[in-house]
Amino acid sequence: MTYLIGLLSVVFLVLAIMIVNKSMALSKGIQKDSESEVPVDGANNLNAVGMVLFLVLGSIGAAWSFLHSQPDFLPVAASEHGLITDRMFWISMGIITFAFFVTNALLFIFAFRYRWKKNNVAVFYPVNHKLELIWTVIPAIVMAVLVFTGWRTWRDITSKAPENAVVIEVTGHQFGWYVRYSGNDDSKLGNYNYKLIDDTNNIGIDYTDQNSFDDFTANEMHIPKGVPVLLKIHAQDVLHSVYLPYQRVKMDAVPGMPTKFWFVANKSTEEMRYELGKADFNYKLNCTEICGRGHFGMAITVFVDEPEDYAAWCKQQKPFLTQNPTYLAKVPENLKAKAGKYIEAAAPADSSTAETEAAPVAGTSSALR
Repeated sequence: MTYLIGLLSVVFLVLAIMIVNKSMALSKGIQKDSESEVPVDGANNLNAVGMVLFLVLGSIGAAWSFLHSQPDFLPVAASEHGLITDRMFWISMGIITFAFFVTNALLFIFAFRYRWKKNNVAVFYPVNHKLELIWTVIPAIVMAVLVFTGWRTWRDITSKAPENAVVIEVTGHQFGWYVRYSGNDDSKLGNYNYKLIDDTNNIGIDYTDQNSFDDFTANEMHIPKGVPVLLKIHAQDVLHSVYLPYQRVKMDAVPGMPTKFWFVANKSTEEMRYELGKADFNYKLNCTEICGRGHFGMAITVFVDEPEDYAAWCKQQKPFLTQNPTYLAKVPENLKAKAGKYIEAAAPADSSTAETEAAPVAGTSSALR
């Protein structure tokens, strides 16, 4: 290592000497009589014209690239805040693009206009307070407006969800999603505890909380159109990220740190199928944080239903406690009577079937007691 450092030092010393010699030679040339004939590179005018051609052709190419790539931009926004976010994005892009083309057009035009010509004399402005004020204050105002509008949009979508919001819990794990709904009776999501996770209770639903009794799970996500939806987001193992591209929802799922995101979907699945002309179209919830080998397949189907269809779907779902009556043993004694109705709800209504299944249910209940 010492020899390498020494060798590099010698190389840099030689380069420094060469640069000093070159600078001295240039300074001697500058001191010559300014009226003497100075040979001009024959490509001087060619380079100047090339600057203008590059500006024109580059602008045409940039415009073509934008128009050609439009089909690959973000999909149609299907949420209320998505429309606001997209509008803010395109306003920002419009301002930035305008500034880019103005400054670069001036750069290339000045290179053409002020190329070397005999008898041209440069004018130097050692200070121009008015010009400095213009190019400082105007960009500062524009940036302040953009930052403020962006902050306000982010504040709105991360603020407290409305009281009538549908609460859905999304839990990421390698490599899939657990989805839990707040049930049909109290519309309140029960607590969870990672210490309660087992082979069946993958989420760790806490049955010491009576709000958990009517909670149900699903392998797909259903959300109502036109109604606020609050996603409570968790991760069980590594970092994941909830992403609903059409709804413009993206929020990291962080182990040990619950996150949230609320939104209002404004286009149902059927409406989007009609708009896109794809009868088999479905929304998807994807993971956008590389979380392991199975990351690429970490997605579930999302259905945006009309409110009445969503309510009908929820009525068809059975609470997790109904499907797994053995968890009645986890319920405190003073809440067993209230939880028992969800166990009884699993029994068929007709008497013939009830007689055949009454004994197992009763046996289970007595064993749990």
